[in-house]
Amino acid sequence: MSRICGFLSVALLCVAVPVLAADPTGTWKWSVERNGQTFETTLKLKHEGGKLTGTVSGRNNTETEIEDGKVDGDDVSFKVTREFGGNKFVQTYKGKLSGDTIKGKVEFERNGEAQSRDWEAKKG
Repeated sequence: MSRICGFLSVALLCVAVPVLAADPTGTWKWSVERNGQTFETTLKLKHEGGKLTGTVSGRNNTETEIEDGKVDGDDVSFKVTREFGGNKFVQTYKGKLSGDTIKGKVEFERNGEAQSRDWEAKKG
C-alpha cells in the first residue's frame, strides 16, 4: 500500500508542476549580409497569453508587424510580409530559443524558387 501511495504522490506532483514555455519577450538583433553590405535587423517580441506579437526592422529602419507568431516549448515561429518594388513577399522564420539566443532558418521565395538561410538572433 505504501508503494502505491508513493507512486501516486509522484504522479500527482508531475501533473501539478506545469511545463513552462520559453519566453522570447524582448529585443533581438542579428546581422544579414546582402550584396557586400551588412544590415542589422532588430526583432521586438512580446509573448503574452499564448500569443506572440511584435515587429521586425527592415530597410530604412521601417518596422513590420510579425504574423502568425507562435511559441511551442522552446520553438518560436512567425511570418513577415514585406513589399519591395510593388511585389509582396513572405519570410517564414522558425527557430529554437536557448537562453539569450534564437537560432533557426528563414524560408522565402525568390524568382519563383524556394530558398532558406540560417538566422541567429541575440537578445539585447
